[in-house]
Parts: sequence; C-alpha cells; structure tokens
Amino acid sequence: MKEEEILNSIKERAVNIYSEESLLKKLKSGKQLRIKMGADPSRPDLHLGHSVALRQLKKLQDLGHKIVFIIGDFTGMIGDPSGKSKTRPSLSYEETRKNGQTYFEQVGKILDVSKTEIRYNSEWLSKMNFEDVIKLCSKYTVARMLERDDFANRFQNNAPISVHELLYPLVQGYDSVAINADIEVGGTDQTFNLLVGRDLQKDYGKDAQDVITFPLLVGLDGKEKMSKSLDNYIGISEDAETMFLKCMKVPDSVLLDYFVLTTDYSKNEAEELINKDVVMAHRIYARTITTMYHSDDETKRAEERYNTISSGALPTNVNEISVGVESATVIQMLMASKLASSTSEARRLVQGNGVKVNNEVVTDFNKVFDVSNGLILARGKNKIVKITK
Repeated sequence: MKEEEILNSIKERAVNIYSEESLLKKLKSGKQLRIKMGADPSRPDLHLGHSVALRQLKKLQDLGHKIVFIIGDFTGMIGDPSGKSKTRPSLSYEETRKNGQTYFEQVGKILDVSKTEIRYNSEWLSKMNFEDVIKLCSKYTVARMLERDDFANRFQNNAPISVHELLYPLVQGYDSVAINADIEVGGTDQTFNLLVGRDLQKDYGKDAQDVITFPLLVGLDGKEKMSKSLDNYIGISEDAETMFLKCMKVPDSVLLDYFVLTTDYSKNEAEELINKDVVMAHRIYARTITTMYHSDDETKRAEERYNTISSGALPTNVNEISVGVESATVIQMLMASKLASSTSEARRLVQGNGVKVNNEVVTDFNKVFDVSNGLILARGKNKIVKITK
C-alpha cells in the first residue's frame, strides 16, 4: 500500500517512531491527520538541517494530510534549553514575530503552503492565566524534568537552571493539545519535548500523538550539528552559486548522510555513487540540491562559477561595490562590501590569510589599494566582489 511505502521511506531516515504500529494504523484510517512541526523563531533562516523533517512532511502532505507548522513566538520568549549547557537568551515578542514572518516563504520551498496550516503558539499560550499554568505544571514532576540530559548534566555540574526553563517542555507539549496533533516530528534533540506533548494529550483526555524523530544533520565542519550560529550551514534560501559551492564542501565522511537525509536518493544508491567516484558524487549532490531550490539554468550557472573559482581564475559576474574614493585599505573595503561585520572581524580575516585582492593574499592591514580601475576582493572562495571608486 502507498501508506506503507511512505512509512518505509520515512523509517529509512528516522531515528525513532513512537509508535510505529499506531502510526501505520492512523495512516490507513482514511482520516486526514494533523501533523505538527514546530520552529524556533530565534534564527529565522531555514537550512538543510530543517529540510530533513520537512521533506518527510511533504510525503505525508502528498497523501492528503494536514501539516500544522507552529512558529514558537511565545516559547521563543522563554528560550529553549534543548542541547544547551546554559540558559539560552530569550527573545522579545516583537523579535519572535518578525523572525517568524520569514518562515512562510522558506517553508514554501518544500511544503505546499496553500495546504499548510501555519500557526503562532501565542494564539493559545498568551491567553492562559496563572491558574491554567499551575494546572499545566501539575502534570509533570521535577524528577521527570531532570531526566532530560541537558537538565541532568547542568544539575550535576551545579550550573544554573531557571524555573522558566522547566516550563519549556510543558509549553511546547501543550501546543499538541491545543491543535489536536495526531503526529509530531522533530530532531532527536527534541525527543523529550515531543514525548511530553504525547503525555499531556492523555492527561487532557485526548488521543496521544505519535512521534517521529530524525537525526541532526552534521554541518559543513563535519563535527557539530548544522547551525547558522556556527556558520556551518547550507541555507535553503541562499543563492544558487553559494549553495552549489557549499554542497561541494560537504566532508566525505558525512556525504552519505547528506544524500539520504536531504535528497530522494536511497542509501544503496548513494553508497554506489560515493564508492564509484567520491568527487563526482559531490557534484551530483551539489546539482541535486541546487536544482531542488533553484532553476536548472541557475544551477548550470552556479556550476560554471564553481568551475571557474576552483580552477583559480577570477569570476566575472560579481557584484560591484563603490567605496566613493580612489584608494582604500583592505579593512575599509571589507567593511564597505559587508564581507566583514566589524573592523575586528576584518582584522581576524586578514590575520588568518582569508582575504585576497586580485587573487593575492593580503597580510598588511594598512596597505592602501588603488580602486580607481576596479579590483577583485575575496573573502574565502565564495564571497567575492568587485571594488570600484
């Protein structure tokens, strides 16, 4: 059956399903299921790590089920401590709303937004009074909260845990109660929170949601999970040229995971490509991903640009930045072109031999360059601009 095929495809990429038997029964029930995924608005740019779960949601959406995409504008004001060794700074309501707005267009790159229910959890959480909060807190014990690895580790190491952080799993779990979720998906770092939602639904007299957890995609550093804050990410809204180049930088050691988790390639198909020619496998991966989020023509131009850069030649189709003067230092050019956000960052880039002018590494902060005829400024391999007067 189609439902079983979809479930098998999801199982190939999932870490755990709670529970598989119940999930298959729901998929075969003929009922339109409400499938929940939450998003943290603290970092509004979606990357390939987010696509791991979103792509599986698309398969369920194509079966006719309703995807409920929850933007945690209210929970963002608490600050999710998942996987953190210390309290995460909270956001203001205005910040969470502003960041949340950017999700709509990005989610539409994977899901059919016209068939997606997008909600802000402030809709129900901001209406709770103190009595409601006390009743919610009564559903869980402190001992159970401390079963969470991050809480347990911080408690053992005498690191502070604020009371409001203990509310986060309850508040996120209550989202499932509020929207009557049948299924919830998320990363393995959210497993505890997702299962709290399952428990709370029972406590509120509702059917318990099934939970599907997916692995956390390792970033381009090959070590930490993909994250914009670590600058090891491939954003799904990045331009085709940047996306292609970043895909070519995926470490060999995790290329198989990238194929399986972020494309439609099966594990066997990806292994065959990698074992045959790992360099060509990288190109196939880069083409596949870039074409998923951009047109064929954009992907072709992105590969041509990559070929130019990787050969050591200077690209011609770069943005021009006018500095308004005939001469400037490398620090001034980095700041004017926004290749560095501060003078201290610009200095660090130069010290690390990460800046080139006309393909020559710059080591002197104070050297003045004549820009009257234009020159090429490069930060690394993929951030290149033309500086003019």
